[in-house]
Amino acid sequence: MIALSEMLQAHVLIVDDQHANVLLLCELLRNAGYTRVSSTMDPTEVAGLHAAHRYDLILLDLQMPVLDGFAVMAQLQAVEPSGYLPVLVLTAQPNHKLRALQAGARDFISKPFDLVEVETRIRNMLEVRLLYQRLAQHNQLLEQTVTERTAELRESEARFKSFTELSSDWYWEQDAKGRFTNISGPVLEMLDLQLADDGLTAIATPGGRDAGQRRELDELIARREPFIDFVYHRIDAAGARQYLQVSGEPRFDQAGRFIGYRGIGLDITARAPDTLP
Repeated sequence: MIALSEMLQAHVLIVDDQHANVLLLCELLRNAGYTRVSSTMDPTEVAGLHAAHRYDLILLDLQMPVLDGFAVMAQLQAVEPSGYLPVLVLTAQPNHKLRALQAGARDFISKPFDLVEVETRIRNMLEVRLLYQRLAQHNQLLEQTVTERTAELRESEARFKSFTELSSDWYWEQDAKGRFTNISGPVLEMLDLQLADDGLTAIATPGGRDAGQRRELDELIARREPFIDFVYHRIDAAGARQYLQVSGEPRFDQAGRFIGYRGIGLDITARAPDTLP
């Protein structure tokens, strides 16, 4: 809901080539408590005035010399970036009402004026207009918040990746199908894998990894479980036993859907080979 005090501060423009009508509407609005009421009897000024002041409501007479109300609305369309014309037309011609609504007007007031109807229609339209503006502001704030949050997440992800690359010998990311989407360091060599022709799918190669340890790690990943400091050994190209330590975590999106794994690995052969199996 829009508070009455907020509506009374709305910026209203009255456009009519009849001085008596301008005076009547100005007096009506000011007596009702509206504090920002402007007027013009020159329809050629309306588009420029709206571009400068962005009125919350324009009371627009349809029958005016030089430019009629339909021509004025066409000009307003060109300067209103939102496409929403805050126009309440004033007309004595019943057959003009539908055409005015099709041209972008939001409502109409019939001449001669019924002052109670005029005040009611103005208040109703201002409430809708201000709610529309509030929604637009909310959407803009939401979009800005999402943009800022996305930037923060990307920065955080970059910091995480930088840290893991500095603290490990290799880093990898996989999607939900187990395909490698990001590799840093000798990931494939250390896991005895090679990529298929698609450049993403990993294929186990005959290598020096212990079959039981390979199966144990594969089962952890299949169950989408995290693993910390999982140690395994392999025989390198020179025939020497190599000890490796790997950690990984499953990743999920905001809806809780599994989207893959990421992890790091270290060559710990030189650290304490006598204590390792």
